[in-house]
Amino acid sequence: MKTPASHPHRFHSLAEAHHAFGLPKPLHPLISVVNATATPIEAAASSGVHVLSFYKIAYKTGGSGALSYGQAHYDFTEGSLLCAAPNQLIGHGEERHPQSGYILLIHPDFLLGDPLAQKIKHYGFFSYAASEALHLSEPEQTTIVSLFRSLENELHSRLDDLSQEVLLAQVGLLLSYAQRFYQRQFITRGTVSRGLLQQVEALLDDYFATHEALRQGLPTVQYLAERVHLSRSYLSDMLRALTGLNAQQHIHHKLIEKAKEQLAGTQLSVSEIAYTLGFEHSQSFSKLFKSKTQQSPLQFRQSFN
Repeated sequence: MKTPASHPHRFHSLAEAHHAFGLPKPLHPLISVVNATATPIEAAASSGVHVLSFYKIAYKTGGSGALSYGQAHYDFTEGSLLCAAPNQLIGHGEERHPQSGYILLIHPDFLLGDPLAQKIKHYGFFSYAASEALHLSEPEQTTIVSLFRSLENELHSRLDDLSQEVLLAQVGLLLSYAQRFYQRQFITRGTVSRGLLQQVEALLDDYFATHEALRQGLPTVQYLAERVHLSRSYLSDMLRALTGLNAQQHIHHKLIEKAKEQLAGTQLSVSEIAYTLGFEHSQSFSKLFKSKTQQSPLQFRQSFN
């Protein structure tokens, strides 16, 4: 009989996480910067899967070589940036040997009252998987390290009335650079991105050709993401960088394309077409079709004829 898997440990505070990883107490209860090069993280290799109640941004160096990236490889392997939002599982699929670099921990309470509290929720890279970490070129590493050092220096300075404002500005700058560098990664991996687009198109074509829509309903972003071995957020961001459309918009585009084929080439009713495409209600199909084409399905059929 298999032993039931234990629940992942949840770290509620920065102080609790520091203690578990053999680190000194944080200088601030809601934000901390760990220099993993100067201060080895003792428990990192044995901590197992855990959940944080705060944001984690980790710059890591000293990896073991090229890591899988879908079915290909990363551009750079010397340094990477991995971001995790509160309540995400940490440790699953990550490397277990010691690494150098920096780790920034930010409790959501630290952001309260600042626009960054809402803005940080819209950065897609906090939903990426560990295998989708941002891999940095040498100039990018220099920029990221300087930002971590600025945060570290500010936390070690004497706290005053402007400390939080300065720290928030530095965190915001770090996130902006992360966004810029991720966009660079999507562009420089154009060959992989184009291959991904072809995969997505083939998956959607096959989904409708094999009448999977009749069995499972409308195709979902999760369905596509699982089959191309990427997280939903990363898949959408890669597609958006290449075509301007996210994964859900690609699905809608394919649905409209298939609908037009059937409206123009068959005698099926609008309800029958909606059903073959995976819609539970024909009204939902008609609403989507009109929002994308500025015509109802019947108007399109009449204009085509």
